[in-house]
Amino acid sequence: MEEDTTLFAQIGGRPVIQKIHKIFYDKVYAHSWLKLYFKDIKQEDIENQSTDFMTSNMGGGKIYSGQLPANAHKHLFIPKELFEIRHNLLRDSIREFGLSQEMEDRWLRIDRAFEKSTVKLDPSQCQK
Repeated sequence: MEEDTTLFAQIGGRPVIQKIHKIFYDKVYAHSWLKLYFKDIKQEDIENQSTDFMTSNMGGGKIYSGQLPANAHKHLFIPKELFEIRHNLLRDSIREFGLSQEMEDRWLRIDRAFEKSTVKLDPSQCQK
């Protein structure tokens, strides 16, 4: 039997992603800036959506049916500084959970891959 080398399998599957997203979004919803982006979204809903999205991107099957980051965030002004704050909160959440450095690095590479499609240099880059 062949070993499953997907990040999804190696970190422990959906239950681990869910737990890390709970830690992460507790931090996001407590952050003075980031929480403003989510004021009309139930935390549990964004946790589930993010878990589906990362499950798909980590090799756990194509279960995510939402928009890709570029479309989902096209109306939001997300400057580089804010992306970095969010990225660091994710890193801290992964560490708090206790994943290995290798698994953390792999997860954060996936997260970083969506930076270019979400970060904007100026509010004029936002679309309705």
